[in-house]
Amino acid sequence: MREPHTLGNRKRGSDVIAFTVLIFGLAALALTILGAWLALLGGSPAYLILALAFWLTTYLLAKRRASALTVFALTIIGWLIFAVSQVGFFWWGLVPYGGIVVLLGIWLWLPFVRNRLWTYGLAQSDTPNRTPGLPIALSVLVAVVVAVYSMFQDPHDVAGNLPTQIVNEAPSTGNSIPDGEWHQYGRTNFGQRWSPLAEITPANIKDLTEAWRYQTGDVKLPNDVGETTYQVTPLKVGNKLYICTPHNLAIALDAKTGEEIWRYNAQSGMNPDRQHQTCRGVTYWDTRSQQPEPPAQTADTACITRVYMPTADARLIALDAETGEVCTSFADNGTLHLERGMPYNPAGYYYSTSPPSAVDGKLIIGGAVNDNFSIFSPSGVIRAFDINTGELLWNWDSGNPEETAPINIDQGETYTANSPNSWSVFSVDEERGLIYIPLGNQVPDQLGMGRSDAVEEHSSSIVALDINDGQKRWVFQTVHHDLWDMDVPAQPVLVDLTIDGASVPALVGPTKQGDIYVLNRETGEPILPVTEQPAPGGTIPEDFSAPTQPVSALSFNPEPLRESDMWGMSIFDQLMCRIEFNRLNYEGRYTPPSLNGSLIYPGNFGVFNWGSIAVDPERQVMFGMPTYLAFTSRLVPRADIPPKDAGATASEQGLNRNDGAPYGVVMGPFLSKLGIPCQAPPWGYVAGADVTTGDIAWKHKNGTVRDMTPLPLPFELGVPGIGGPMITKGGVAFLGAAVDDYLRGYDLTTGEVLWKARLPAGGQSTPMTYEQDGRQYVLIVAGGHGSVGTKPGDYVIAYTLPQ
Repeated sequence: MREPHTLGNRKRGSDVIAFTVLIFGLAALALTILGAWLALLGGSPAYLILALAFWLTTYLLAKRRASALTVFALTIIGWLIFAVSQVGFFWWGLVPYGGIVVLLGIWLWLPFVRNRLWTYGLAQSDTPNRTPGLPIALSVLVAVVVAVYSMFQDPHDVAGNLPTQIVNEAPSTGNSIPDGEWHQYGRTNFGQRWSPLAEITPANIKDLTEAWRYQTGDVKLPNDVGETTYQVTPLKVGNKLYICTPHNLAIALDAKTGEEIWRYNAQSGMNPDRQHQTCRGVTYWDTRSQQPEPPAQTADTACITRVYMPTADARLIALDAETGEVCTSFADNGTLHLERGMPYNPAGYYYSTSPPSAVDGKLIIGGAVNDNFSIFSPSGVIRAFDINTGELLWNWDSGNPEETAPINIDQGETYTANSPNSWSVFSVDEERGLIYIPLGNQVPDQLGMGRSDAVEEHSSSIVALDINDGQKRWVFQTVHHDLWDMDVPAQPVLVDLTIDGASVPALVGPTKQGDIYVLNRETGEPILPVTEQPAPGGTIPEDFSAPTQPVSALSFNPEPLRESDMWGMSIFDQLMCRIEFNRLNYEGRYTPPSLNGSLIYPGNFGVFNWGSIAVDPERQVMFGMPTYLAFTSRLVPRADIPPKDAGATASEQGLNRNDGAPYGVVMGPFLSKLGIPCQAPPWGYVAGADVTTGDIAWKHKNGTVRDMTPLPLPFELGVPGIGGPMITKGGVAFLGAAVDDYLRGYDLTTGEVLWKARLPAGGQSTPMTYEQDGRQYVLIVAGGHGSVGTKPGDYVIAYTLPQ
């Protein structure tokens, strides 16, 4: 029965159609403007064609013609074909294409909308018709079928298995420590992040439960700098755990119960010019292990075992490992002042965020220099101090690399200003007498003019120094004439590899650009091939770019971005990302910074960062967390840089002033107008590879958007992360790091997630494992990370199997 013909019904019908015409018209207008802009930039004309289809549909709707349904049905099918041609059957990639278009198709299909339209040739009236909805229904159904099919596809996944064969049954793991302990940042000075403990296996990992948790009381404060973060990996020696906190508390805990034994507050204060407020770990030293025996201590004979903590105000403090009391015989009443000898020393520009290496009676330490603040910056010098007295033994300055004898600070001698620095963790091969330094760049990162020959040689490189005198043995550069802040961020991993039946001393070096260099650690020569490949040009006239860059056979370098990789939550913000992609300079990896703005991919967040990778020295395989985020970099002439805002705190994102240089730089992640990445997910993976061959066995997206959205949605996109993994002889790997608040356990062979635990804060640190009273524990510090915006906290949490 037809609806009664009344004035009210006519008005409602007119209102529905008028509203529909308005929505389609606005969409058509937006698509026309943005589509034309994209086409003028040389981008896809498909959005202009879509705009024409929307205009035709709008016109027919305004005339109340039922043929609008057929036109839009064809539009949906045509747009679906285009979408699949761009991203394949990848559900998240299809979302911005299908969302609004399909929803509008469903709206047109609704009876109270389509029955207000007239079939051509029939008399026009305000009485609703039974307009056929089959064409629009079929097109929507096809789109839904494609969407459902795509939900079960994962075109980015690489499935496979790592080799399970034990290649080396008695591998060298560095300095000798008990199996159940963790004495250095990467467990030993080899930095393998591998434990010989095997109680936890793929078969029983599901039974892991929380054993205890502890809160440090050190939380992010309202006036802290943005990157205030817990990145600490605890040490386990005897029955104690040792940690440090962002504001430089050193704390000892009972390894079985988590109860506090002692704490020390370094009172390092606050400074808005610090870019980083963090502490990655402390250094443990037993003076009885030193050969020859150290001289007798008079002032503090109790300090037989020591913990050394670097601070955010450029000090290194020696503490008694048993009591937490200051070891007053070390340096200046227990404190070494690392700013001494610096040519420039503005407060907050120099500090150490990583623990020093302790070897052969020496403490060897680098330091972080604020990125892109000023060319009048402290030196990146690497120094060795007597571990008992704090006396300076040698100094290696990448700006003056041949002179390693200690400078005479008391007579006013200084190190080279603004030389490449090392803010990360070192690795040590005591048998070969070498320490391996991952080096960064000089300020500014994005300008290469005026660099000395020494700086050009050592920027963004791995350098092997002689432990005894600091002399350089070899250098391997990972990026030539670095203009992208691609400093080597991670502790190199030392491992003996079996190549063609022979044991080869190797160094495995992960980098921000995604290459993992496998080198002979005696000579620096590549074990896996490294080739020089052409790189883009196009710098500002004053600068130049390297014509080639070194590429490793083991590489997680992503494919170059394409316009079709642009993403969004709707067709409109995706279209804006396509426009921005075409506006920016981009010719692939190593596109130089520019006045116009350049797309930097991978960005300086890094495919790998300070969390490094974990390597199994028996199976000779690795577990890592490659992350893919594009950044933008735009040079700003000095005259266009505004005065510094009062009260501003330091950050690596936004405007970097580069005081003293002809250009500043605006940099940050490549985001849409909605604040989400312009590039399509996945953004974060876990991966396994054979380090003897360079073969990547598996690679799976990692992490959900649960803590990235207002609602706790468990969608597994593969999210960014920063932190590091740990693996065990039991065949499992552990990783927090992702921006959802979980600690996960994986099958090392396949990469499958076998277990996960919800964390009370962001887990952007590297987990470790230890044994106490016959039980294996897995421990992580969860305190959040300022730069990636995870929930702050102050938790130390241990897990173990039920007894």
